[in-house]
Amino acid sequence: ELARLKVQQKVSRNEDLLVPAQTASPGASQVPRYVRVNTLKTSVDDVIDFFKRQGYSYLGKASSVEELRALSGKKFLLDLHLPELLVFPSQTDFHNNLLYTSGHIILQDKASCLPAFLLGPAAGSHVIDACAAPGNKTSHLAAILKNKGQIFAFDVDTKRLATMNTMLMRAGVTSFQLAQQDFLTVDPRDPKYSKVTYILLDPSCSGSGMVNRVPREEAAPSAERLEALAGFQRKVLSHALRFPALRRLVYSTCSLHQEENEEVVHAVLQEWDSTFRLVNAFPSWPCRGLAAFPGAESCLRASPADTLTHGFFVAGLGGHWGGGCSLLTCSSLPAAAEENSQHGEGMEVAPKKRKRKKQWVK
Repeated sequence: ELARLKVQQKVSRNEDLLVPAQTASPGASQVPRYVRVNTLKTSVDDVIDFFKRQGYSYLGKASSVEELRALSGKKFLLDLHLPELLVFPSQTDFHNNLLYTSGHIILQDKASCLPAFLLGPAAGSHVIDACAAPGNKTSHLAAILKNKGQIFAFDVDTKRLATMNTMLMRAGVTSFQLAQQDFLTVDPRDPKYSKVTYILLDPSCSGSGMVNRVPREEAAPSAERLEALAGFQRKVLSHALRFPALRRLVYSTCSLHQEENEEVVHAVLQEWDSTFRLVNAFPSWPCRGLAAFPGAESCLRASPADTLTHGFFVAGLGGHWGGGCSLLTCSSLPAAAEENSQHGEGMEVAPKKRKRKKQWVK
């Protein structure tokens, strides 16, 4: 793929693929630097203290997107939506920071954090990450699970899996099994997956929402390309719904195109009739799905202009629920959030009050 990009761009060196700041895509410069605290190794409070000792000024929890937009210098905030996400000015670089190299923090865009957060598997659950590499969402799932339970992660590329394994080990993830396998070839009836109740599905897509991707595509994907991608996405989403114990699934893409997002979800819901239904996930999130079908507003969208993130799409599907309050009938709180009284209505998440047990990085 790298060689193909170099041929397309008519360059011989990898460095020549980098896009100068002045020609970067619109929106790239306004997206902040998001830092997800890896709670498998540390806590939000301890990471905040660490950055303070490095000369950063902590401004508390943000109350609006505009506060994130106004960040500058060595100032940072706690995100207004996600409880373990810190926000820094866009050009802040942490690749050589001790917290990053030791796996205590993960550099992950806010929109990319939404799928695992909204899936919210309860500790001890069995979870499938269907298209897992490079692994940021997998490590996020493990943190939500508190390394209790089991994650089955699939990817077809050997090198990507090797890189992912290194990253997960650095992040302190222990409860996972990697498989070099096309998820479409996984047998949902295999007893190994009989306890899988949650699935995160982030399949291959056009990548049209990735504002920092280099080099940028020179033109929008063709209708034929979108049709092929959507066909694959419908197929893999329908396959994921065949796991017999499944209770909740989150489908996401980093695409802006309706063909890969609302239309895929609508087609699969029609195929499955009333077995699975669309979840009204995160009701307080400002950007909703396009009005492609009745109920599409239950889906989420993200963009540099409206949410200060990469372009993203997220949909939650639920089924096989028992009686009482569930993700489908109440405020759509993930299981992990339902167990936490700090997570209020609409998932406007307040930071947890943690015991001051220091976990210093030596």
